Amino acid sequence: MKKIFSLAAIILVFAMVLAACGGNSGNNAGSNNASGAAATESSSPSPSPSEASEAAAPAEIVVKHELGETTVKTNPSKVVVFDFGSLDTLDKLGVEVASIPQGNVPAYLEKYKDAKYVNAGTLQEPDFETIDGIEPDLIIISGRQSAHYDALTEIAPTIFMGVDTKNYMESFKKNVNTLAEIFGKQAEAEAALAEVEASVKAVNEKATGAGSNGLIILSNEGKISAFGSGSRFGIIHDVLGITPVDPSIQVDTHGNEASFEFVAEKNPDYLFVVDRNAVVGGNATAKDSIENDLVKNTNAFKDGNIVYLDPQYWYLSGGGLISVSEMVAEIGAALE
Repeated sequence: MKKIFSLAAIILVFAMVLAACGGNSGNNAGSNNASGAAATESSSPSPSPSEASEAAAPAEIVVKHELGETTVKTNPSKVVVFDFGSLDTLDKLGVEVASIPQGNVPAYLEKYKDAKYVNAGTLQEPDFETIDGIEPDLIIISGRQSAHYDALTEIAPTIFMGVDTKNYMESFKKNVNTLAEIFGKQAEAEAALAEVEASVKAVNEKATGAGSNGLIILSNEGKISAFGSGSRFGIIHDVLGITPVDPSIQVDTHGNEASFEFVAEKNPDYLFVVDRNAVVGGNATAKDSIENDLVKNTNAFKDGNIVYLDPQYWYLSGGGLISVSEMVAEIGAALE
């Protein structure tokens, strides 16, 4: 009887051991399975910032501009650019274009005269047939082409990127950011704009500290016109801080007709000259006509402050990341 009881006890103990082992085995398996799942999850590659940005970028955006609203697909591959300010911004951001008007291209953008870029006509007269043949995804214009806006929109989405000269910096930054959004170049644009804004601040502080006044004139075949605040060259007064010698000059695309007697009467501390002939006729003639006996009596001449601005930036382009940076630098250098 004792032997039977002992045998039963051994069998019972053995069964309990087996049950315990089985339970532990199951727990370990569960643990191993959980670890394996965690390892699988952790080993899955995370998207890079650029991939995440691309995934988040919309396929198209709506651009509000002076002439209307235009739906534009992002990262367009074939772009026709009539506005040289926009062209220089795209060049700075590393964006390729398909076509531009190849007459009167600013010297610093001369590479776009290459045959690989299709000639889109002139600044005033687009070549509609050629542009249509390109089958562009986007056309960018400014003031000189605004009369052709409706006709160009029949070919492709067209946006107006001219600068609002009455709100120069705000308009300039808006245009740059719009182009950056279209082409996925937001980071590059932000860095470039920060540099421009720092330069503007430095020049403005220098100008306002000096308290000097100035007059801006456009020279064209011996004749001159005056420009003031809010004008196409008004950044000198409105943004960079040089006081207008005559606040009554009216805003006009072509300026206010002026005489050398007017310049002598106003007697500016600085005379800023944009020579139209230098970029349209090919010959810089302003100095010969401007530095006459009347102008030689002004403070500007006596102090060596007649400043011949580069018309490549001031007359042909302007409003671009490159041109605005150079324009600010020219005024800064003049104040040294």
